[in-house]
Amino acid sequence: MSFSAEEDVEGLPPVPLLLGILLAFAVSVGLVWLAAGTSLAAAAYGGSLVAVVLALLLSARMRNKPTEDGVGQPDWSVTAAAIENRRRGVAVVDRANRLTCANSTYEKWFGADVAPHELRFSDEARQKVADASRTAWREGFAECADLPLSEGENIYNLVVERVGRGEDYLVWRFGEIVRQRTHDGMAERIAGPLGTIMSRSGIELALVSPDGIVQVATPGLSERATGAKDASLTGQEFVQLLRSDDRDRIFFAREGQQGSPQTLVHIPLDPPPAKAGQPPEAAPALMLLVDSTVGIGGGWQGAGKAAIPQLEALLSALPLGLALTDRDGRFLFANKAFLRAVEREDLGLPQFPSDLVVREDKAAMADTVRRFAKGATASGDMAVRLANDKEEPVSIGLAGVRGLGDAAVLLSISDSTEEKRLRRQVAQATKMQAVGQLAGGVAHDFNNVLTAIIGYCDLMLLRHTPGDSDYDDIQQIKANSNRAASLTRQLLAFSRQQTLRPVVLQMPDVVSEVSQLLKRLMGDKIEFSVRHDRELGPVRADPQQLEQVIINLAVNARDAMQSHAAKLGKQDWKGRLTLATRRVSARDVRKMGIDIMPADDYTVLIVQDTGGGIPQDNINKIFEPFFTTKEQGKGTGLGLSTVYGIVKQSNGFIFADNVTDANGEAAGARFTMYLPVYKGEMPASMRGEESEEAKASEWSGGGKLLLVEDEDMVRAVAERALTRAGYSVTTARDGEEGLAQVANGDIEFDLIVSDVVMPAMDGPAMARAVRKVKPKIPILFMSGYAEEQLRNDIDIDNMHFIPKPFSVQQINAKVSEVLGEQAKVDA
Repeated sequence: MSFSAEEDVEGLPPVPLLLGILLAFAVSVGLVWLAAGTSLAAAAYGGSLVAVVLALLLSARMRNKPTEDGVGQPDWSVTAAAIENRRRGVAVVDRANRLTCANSTYEKWFGADVAPHELRFSDEARQKVADASRTAWREGFAECADLPLSEGENIYNLVVERVGRGEDYLVWRFGEIVRQRTHDGMAERIAGPLGTIMSRSGIELALVSPDGIVQVATPGLSERATGAKDASLTGQEFVQLLRSDDRDRIFFAREGQQGSPQTLVHIPLDPPPAKAGQPPEAAPALMLLVDSTVGIGGGWQGAGKAAIPQLEALLSALPLGLALTDRDGRFLFANKAFLRAVEREDLGLPQFPSDLVVREDKAAMADTVRRFAKGATASGDMAVRLANDKEEPVSIGLAGVRGLGDAAVLLSISDSTEEKRLRRQVAQATKMQAVGQLAGGVAHDFNNVLTAIIGYCDLMLLRHTPGDSDYDDIQQIKANSNRAASLTRQLLAFSRQQTLRPVVLQMPDVVSEVSQLLKRLMGDKIEFSVRHDRELGPVRADPQQLEQVIINLAVNARDAMQSHAAKLGKQDWKGRLTLATRRVSARDVRKMGIDIMPADDYTVLIVQDTGGGIPQDNINKIFEPFFTTKEQGKGTGLGLSTVYGIVKQSNGFIFADNVTDANGEAAGARFTMYLPVYKGEMPASMRGEESEEAKASEWSGGGKLLLVEDEDMVRAVAERALTRAGYSVTTARDGEEGLAQVANGDIEFDLIVSDVVMPAMDGPAMARAVRKVKPKIPILFMSGYAEEQLRNDIDIDNMHFIPKPFSVQQINAKVSEVLGEQAKVDA
């Protein structure tokens, strides 16, 4: 093979350059031969020079070849083709977070030159994306869900993975969360081959918007309504396509009564999901027109018979429960929504619709089905109670159909399972709220009575000494009054209106305080054990109320174990009560998937017994007030409701479940209480405050008091108690009279002691008016309601609080404490 002077051999220099190299080679060899005087040296020099030239040519060839073929550089086009996915947006970034490659879906969703960390997510979602990137670089994998864009309504899931030989690339995979509606895709089916088959069988379909406008219709419906098969009904009013005669038979408006009557079935569809901050949109409806000639000649039972599976498939896909019966009232077909609505997905259809309802409604149901099957074409509905849900009636729609072979009646029912559940929850919440308000009101009024009784007992005890004939009787009255006061505190705890005095504490300290008491309460037959987790976070709660929670749960567990042993007839039974504390992180809360619990760090208290567990019928009722499974006289039903109220008022959560053994049988009950970890500034002391007696000792100088109370008995006992303590007391029956006493200016009061709830002008209104005249005077409120609630409702400086009922010593101590604090401020 020969080459011209202009041609180059692949990988070699041009011919002229090659001739020059050869000439230089020959000259240099000749010079070496002349200089050395021997041919051997010249040959050695020539061979070395040839080897060097060949090595340089080979190196140049190997260096130039990859560059020309593109093998030496990453071919991102191949990667882009490999990651192509219509449902997922995939992008590849390097260590510098530069976008190196992305598929077409990613470019369509976000743009061709936007890196994942630059996407316009919301602030919270942007932080999740940044955390996922750091986690993937560190651990090799990360994922996060529900990432909304700051513009638009699209929400995405994200998976990030570290790849590459040097693990110096990240692959980002975005998946769009698509909220489908039940009628999505139905328009294409109606306008497609299915609609053609339905029209050929004498059944027409139309998708109609809430305002009655046709969105799409089968080809046969367009032809019969307009006379042209290719005409479009989109945008026309559906009702204008039909007419009815004096017998309520329905015809096409174009055909009039010369055409065949139609049976119209209206099928509402589920609405689309509501947008944030907006009411839910109305959903379209499916209109089903069945020709009266269906089933005659070559209709339903002829060529149209091939449409039966398609019709059943269409009905099965609808969210509305639909079923067909024959003329004798026997079921022929029911879709899944119907079976789900009547709660017979596992049992299947019975023989007759009357078998679905309670005994009282059987006759009416059977008569109605037979009437619609054999009478004129009509539709209606009736309210019945299902046999498996006797509490709430449901509405079943009935429509007589003709021309569908054996089918004579179309039954429809909405699947209201979720609606019933929500209705029960709302009813339960409303009931709990109403009972809580009633309990709070009763406790408030009862506290006034107990305040007077306890106060008069204290005053009488001042005139009697131990050993007097009346001393023990007065002590018994006071003890019973305190017991009644404890009951009112339970009512207030249930209604979450009690006064809590929260402090920062450690849960094991509270458990330790009550452990000795619990050991005595449990007795010899119950083993009591305590286990604490390490590094528990502090919580902010009322220690006395937490002790009440632990005692209530422990006593409830003891009674459950004793009852279970008696039920089994065991005399030498042994039980075990376990108290355990745990720490639960925010990540653990997310994994648990409890929607009502915010993802936060919690300190958990677990109380577990070895009784028979909680029956499933009762597990959702145990926290209700006055619900008890104990015998009459052995329980008020307020123990667990009090526990629930205290926990919720402490911003915590409590759950009850059963513990199972290896055989799956109940082996006891478990109550789990979650209290959020306190993350504020830690106080110097973790428990308690200075006692009231110590605070009271700081003041002993008397003072002028204004006592405002509408209850005569409470006002009288408080006046006597404060007068005996050395104070000058002026009384008022309501807020207006109290304001007048201050406004007259005859007496310079050091303190106002006032009730909160009073007729005409209440305590807070009086206090605000008094502050306009006397801006620095302290005010001590008395009330049976919670201090925290009052402080949230009453925004007044220098306000103090004493809960009812109180004893003579308690109100004297509180007044002394307030006056002592005021004296320090004035000094």
